[in-house]
Amino acid sequence: MQKVRKAVLPVAGFGTRFLPATKVQPKEMLPLIDKPTIQYIVEEMVASGIEQIILVTSGDKRAIEDHFDHNQNLEKHLEESGKLELLEQIKKISEMAEFVYVRQKGPYGNGTPIKNVRKIIGDEPFVCAFGDDLVKSEVPLAKQLIDVYSKYNGMVVAAQRIPQEDVSKYGVLDIEKIKDNVFQVNDLVEKPLVKDAPSNMVVTGRYILTPDIFDALDRTELGKGGELYLTDAIDLLLNDGKKLYACEFEGKYYDCGNKIEFVKAIIDFSLERPEMSAEINKHLRKIIS
Repeated sequence: MQKVRKAVLPVAGFGTRFLPATKVQPKEMLPLIDKPTIQYIVEEMVASGIEQIILVTSGDKRAIEDHFDHNQNLEKHLEESGKLELLEQIKKISEMAEFVYVRQKGPYGNGTPIKNVRKIIGDEPFVCAFGDDLVKSEVPLAKQLIDVYSKYNGMVVAAQRIPQEDVSKYGVLDIEKIKDNVFQVNDLVEKPLVKDAPSNMVVTGRYILTPDIFDALDRTELGKGGELYLTDAIDLLLNDGKKLYACEFEGKYYDCGNKIEFVKAIIDFSLERPEMSAEINKHLRKIIS
């Protein structure tokens, strides 16, 4: 079985839910305290053993490329100013992994960035990670999925249980329990009516995909809005008899594409910072008193 050593991060979206902040700044660069959201995702990948990060970008996402590149003027300034600890932090950003950038081409939809990396991925399994989905956990989310892939040798999706009344907003899994937090997926139903949902277990933005996803995407017809959906391609593979597993992950999930969830993430991450927690707690107590 091949090691999972590559990750694909689709980051070509417009970020319309965060306008006007994202008019010129990529939504993935919006900071959670002092670090852009995309860096948390990259750090999760690296902590999971990923060696190559492939970012599928668009023409207005140069800030992401620059962030993961060396900034020699800044590094020189920090060195001359004696800010060596900060210098080390900045230098590590560009040295975490091998970074590859691909411009997205093709129809809208979350399947398109996967099609765009076919030649780079080759015949290897890989992680697909969407930048809006952030999970704070002891074991990195991607590592939890890789462990399931290594044991069962099949595609894996990150999954979580949600209130039944919210299932129509998500891709819902028809599942059978295998062991502990691992399930075999029989079907994937995109945004069903509440009464028709096969469970309250839904897909979250992490996948372990195998190279046959590329041929499946070639066979996938455009869906609603003329978009190419990754879930439709996965459905084709399920119909072909390929195995798909769901990992009900450990950790706290934040949908950072949602303004309320993004603010919650900032608060929770701040409360874990020793230099900030006391003041944040004090401020929160003042608000609710």
